[in-house]
Parts: sequence; C-alpha cells; structure tokens
Amino acid sequence: MIPTMMDALVKTGPVKGLTLMQVPVPTPKAGEVLIKIKKTAICGTDVHIYEWNEWSQKNLNPPLTVGHEYVGEIAALGEGVEGLKVGQRVSGEGHIVCGQCYNCRTGNGQWCEKTRGVGVNRDGAFAEYLCIPASNVVTIEDDLKDDVVSFFDAFGNATHTALMWDLVGKNVLITGAGPIGIMAVGIAKFAGARSVVITDLNDYRLDLAKKMGATKCVNVGRESLEEAMKELGIDEGFDVGLEMSGAQPAFKQMLNNMMCGGKVSLLGLQGKDMMTDWNTIIMKGLTIQGIYGRKMYQTWYQMKHMVQGGLDMEPVITHRFHYTEFEKGFEAMISGMSGKVVLSWDK
Repeated sequence: MIPTMMDALVKTGPVKGLTLMQVPVPTPKAGEVLIKIKKTAICGTDVHIYEWNEWSQKNLNPPLTVGHEYVGEIAALGEGVEGLKVGQRVSGEGHIVCGQCYNCRTGNGQWCEKTRGVGVNRDGAFAEYLCIPASNVVTIEDDLKDDVVSFFDAFGNATHTALMWDLVGKNVLITGAGPIGIMAVGIAKFAGARSVVITDLNDYRLDLAKKMGATKCVNVGRESLEEAMKELGIDEGFDVGLEMSGAQPAFKQMLNNMMCGGKVSLLGLQGKDMMTDWNTIIMKGLTIQGIYGRKMYQTWYQMKHMVQGGLDMEPVITHRFHYTEFEKGFEAMISGMSGKVVLSWDK
C-alpha cells in the first residue's frame, strides 16, 4: 500500500541546510515509474545545495526535494510503461534529457542541452519515494549490493572520466582525491593501468585512495610529484591524466607532467578565474576531453560489469546513517574526512 505522504529532505528556500518534512508521494504519470527508495548517497552537488553556494543559487528554484544517488525498488508503473515490473530492484540515470535533439538522437544524451537534473531541476531521491521517466530506470541485478549501487551515479562520473581512454599498461595521474577521484583509482587499476598516481592535500582521502589500489599517493603540500615519478620509472610523463579537483595548481601540475601526445579528462569544475596554459597543451600535443555525467547508458553497463567482475567499491564507503541523521552525513562530507556517505531509508 503506497501512502499519500512521505518523509523527504527539502531545500525549503534560499538558506543553508535542508529540512526533513512530510511531502506528498508523487503519482507516476504516463511513461513514468514510482520508486520506493532503500539507500541514497550524498554527492558533492548535494553539499553545494546544502551550503547554498553560488552554483546552487544559480541552478535551484526552492522548494525542492534534493538527492540523485539512490537504489530502490519499483512501487508503481505509470500508464504505458512496459518491460518493468513492481518489486523490481532499480536505480536510475539522474539526467532527464529531451530525447529529440541531435545529441540525444545520435547516442550522446549526456550532452543534451535541455537536460534536467533529478534533485536539482526536479524533485529528487532524498525521500521515501521518487518518480522518474521509465526510460531513465536502470535495472539492478541481485549480486550488486545496495550500498554500492546507491552511489552508482557518482561511480558513473568516475567511470566515464577514466574509461574515456585506453588505460592498459598506461601511467595515470589523478588530481583530486575526493570520492570520485578515489573511485577512479580503482577503475584505472581494474582496467589495466601500469601505475596510478593520485595527488591531493588531504591525507585522510589519500589513505582511502591507497586502499583502492593507488600505486602512489602524493600529498603535494609536502611531497614531490616529480620524485614519485622517478621512483616509478615514469621518465617521459603520464600517458593519461584525470583532473578531478577543479583546482588551478593541480591542473597546471598535471599539464606540466603529461607526456607529449598524452590524454586528459576534465571532470572537476573550474573557477571563474581559471587560467589555462594553452601553449603547453599545444606544444605537447595533448588531447583534452571535458566530461559531464555518464554516457547514456553505456557507463551503467560498465559499472555493473566491473563490480560483478571483482572491482570492490566498498572501501570508498566510510559513513552510514539513517536518513533522520542526515545532518551528521553532511557534516562528514563537509569536513573532508569521509569517502561516500550512505543514508538508509528503512523506517
């Protein structure tokens, strides 16, 4: 029996924080699916929303239920939905695209200019129930654990960023040991990289990266990346760079230490005053690829298959809370002393 009201974490207005409150359970329209949420994970985007920073002020129109990383089961089907059934275990792609533009119709929905984000432009998953288009539903196999699937959205960002390039036998540099950078370490090693070096200023998160298989973790506040490269026999520079930090010094250091003809994926959002060393890019013949979201839906299959094939993502999870303790979860994320934080929505 589906209730009429539910608990949800709501951005009630242009203020810091979220409010746990009762809101109506959404009713699935034609072509939509209602999902009963089991687990959610807190994303960096959710932290921006929680703190109500400049990005949030430009992109959100409260009141809004937030959250976009989740796993659950189908509670109801809207009219015309086929191929899915009530009780089925699912997650979902968080970008709602138009389906009609050039990129959507040529297999690149991740670049749809009309994208609407779950938990950003429409009500999200930090609630007991979520409603999304059936086309965005991703079915989840029984051998995938709820806690890991709860952050597949973020895992997808890391997967898209890392697997943009051939990594077999390559030396990989990751700048930024946030949760996505830490995930990228495991992905790169699983995909056959020769070495994976990650840089940051946060020892706690560098330790997590080590648990995910990093060959070398470099705290650039007191350690030399160049010395680490010498130890690993990286004489001509890194083959592949994965920029996760959004920090100008990190990006500059990456460019300076790439080999000629190297490949760089950019996921970390850069500040307004970001200066780019275009001459280094040109003279080294570097390839730069911007990354947004996940490939729809290739990345979801890659994630599932990597985990089923033995990639252990559980070391990324450092905190678990009930949704009524959400403030503790956000405190952990904001402190920088966490990996992924998972919220349980069991009553």
